[in-house]
Amino acid sequence: MSESPWFRFESDGSRATLHLTGAWRLANLAQIDAALATLALPRELTIDASAIEALDSACAMVLLRRLERSRADQPTTWAGLSDVNSRIVERVRARLGAASVRPPRRGGGLLAYVGAQSTAIFALLHGHLAFLGATVAALGAVVARPARLRGREWTVQLEQTGLNAIPVVALVTSLIGVVVAYLLALQAEKYGANIFVVDGVGIGATREFAPIIVAIIVAGRSGAAFTAQLGSMRLTEEIDAIRTLGLAPMQVLVVPRVLALMIALPLLVFVGDVMSLIGAMTITGTMLDITPVAFLARLREALDVRHVLVGLAKAPVFALVIAVIGTRMGMTVGRDTRAVGSATTSTVVQSIVAVILLDAAFAVLLQALEL
Repeated sequence: MSESPWFRFESDGSRATLHLTGAWRLANLAQIDAALATLALPRELTIDASAIEALDSACAMVLLRRLERSRADQPTTWAGLSDVNSRIVERVRARLGAASVRPPRRGGGLLAYVGAQSTAIFALLHGHLAFLGATVAALGAVVARPARLRGREWTVQLEQTGLNAIPVVALVTSLIGVVVAYLLALQAEKYGANIFVVDGVGIGATREFAPIIVAIIVAGRSGAAFTAQLGSMRLTEEIDAIRTLGLAPMQVLVVPRVLALMIALPLLVFVGDVMSLIGAMTITGTMLDITPVAFLARLREALDVRHVLVGLAKAPVFALVIAVIGTRMGMTVGRDTRAVGSATTSTVVQSIVAVILLDAAFAVLLQALEL
């Protein structure tokens, strides 16, 4: 026989009875749980609740879980339960049963995994295309009525995405120019074709290297910033507050960022063109004895304006895609801090992949057009 303020346990070897007593309330939950843990409950058990003063769902859950752990729940016989206490026990038992049922694990292999990933990618692309359409519609509304553009927000975003990005863009592109010129110089020097390094660096930097490198920098800098900013606003329900005020989040939050990035990225690409050529001019002067005057003279002959224009024409398209991905991921992020971080990382990856795919598409299209 075992006793406590909340029960009395009797067992004669073949039969065992647990007499519940006292108030089984949440305030006594810890003591009741500790007392039940000292019992070794048999498989066949009778619970007498006729002397219980009160029972709530928390204490009923502790008792039923204790019975489950001792595998005594199925053959347990209940006696003396009032109608109210009986309903409490049944509801808690139903909840525990629902929580313990695990969904059947679906079998599958490589084909199922590929199918699931393909479905997720198609859903993501569909969402991006729908958001792109909404963004274009919002931009059209601004073109029709320029007063709708929030000038202060637009200038702030233009400063953050354009002016503040110039140092890192200048540094990276100048180093890229140095590296490309150095690698070309190592090969051209073997055949005495030193001057042709200027041709390769000039065309490659302005047409391909600078646009794609700058776009990747902007994707990791501004695209991630868009997602983090809008995700934090969604997390703190500021976007809901904007809707409550009767304003359109697309006009207030998305359009200024998209326009700012579409204007800033071509300017940054031009900065990248200049800095990559400066970097190349520096390394060719030390390695190949090509003076700055000779470098610029050869560059004027070899570099057609169309190569510069092709690189600059790619920039607004890259900017539109980066801005749409960044803002859409921020506007649809889950309402928790972990989701904001995950969405920010996903924005960078998606933007870089999109930029590379678009650059490949441009290369094929321009080759077909012989540009």
